[in-house]
Amino acid sequence: MLKTVAAAVAERAGGGDLWTLSSARELYDLPFNDLLYQSHTVHRTNFDANRVQLSKLLNIKTGGCPEDCGYCSQSAHHASGVTASKLMKLQDVVSEARKAMENGATRYCMGAAWRSPKPRDEAAIVAMVKAVKSLGLETCMTLGMLSPEQAETFANAGLDYYNHNIDTSESFYPEIITSHSFGDRLETLARVREAGIKVCSGGILGMGETVDDRIDMLVTLANLETPPESVPINLLIPMPGSRLANASPVDPIAFIRIIALARLMMPSSSVRLTAGRTAMSDEMQALCLFAGANSIFIGDTLLTATNPGQDRDSSLLGRLGITPITVEKSGEL
Repeated sequence: MLKTVAAAVAERAGGGDLWTLSSARELYDLPFNDLLYQSHTVHRTNFDANRVQLSKLLNIKTGGCPEDCGYCSQSAHHASGVTASKLMKLQDVVSEARKAMENGATRYCMGAAWRSPKPRDEAAIVAMVKAVKSLGLETCMTLGMLSPEQAETFANAGLDYYNHNIDTSESFYPEIITSHSFGDRLETLARVREAGIKVCSGGILGMGETVDDRIDMLVTLANLETPPESVPINLLIPMPGSRLANASPVDPIAFIRIIALARLMMPSSSVRLTAGRTAMSDEMQALCLFAGANSIFIGDTLLTATNPGQDRDSSLLGRLGITPITVEKSGEL
């Protein structure tokens, strides 16, 4: 089995057979050491295993979202205590971007709690993309669903990535979100791709889904005509007031297995260790990085949730001998 894994991964990455739930589950169920050996081997083939990209996520518009995503503290359907805000001013966004650069970030993500951007906000978004990009940072936006025209507008502004997570499997999705469909998510990803923007899409573990749901989420992403260049994997942070406030924790080994599987199924994609790191031990994070994750989000907060501070991240990466990439080398990931 071990001798055939690399060949199977290479064949699918080269346009061979599509992934199935059973073929992906076969990899997921490998003995843990064998799975990590395979994923780390594939990781080293495509990336420098001792480099990591530091990303920063800024909430440019908080709260008041009309969507009913069960995990989200920014949904207007939840009594989470998050107050809705207006869109940030350009100068404030640029100021925060400069701070992120000073702390080592080479990727800057901007998120707004919207169902989709309103026409009146598009000019401001374009200005943010251009200003942040001019600093030398890789840009990413997550603004909800996009029309073809909006995707084209942001592409023309020079946006590098657009994030729109599919969150989970298609079958489990209605248990988490009812205000828009799984198909709506895929439609936005297609529009982003058609506009020439790189796709950032992943999911969340810990919402009550099964192991097969987690794997099927990766199957959906890996089987896109062009898999996402960026795949964020989130560990649910149960937010007070949300429908998933009392969700059960995810087994750390199961989480690491999904990181490894994402690396095997999407060998050349950046696998991003995203929300939930405050609940992870240093050892768990180290294994995620070994298994194939090559990006983390820095800063004390991630949208409305807590995030490990710079001191903890610097300590961990230093102990592991992992070096953050620089702006000049950001194209490596």
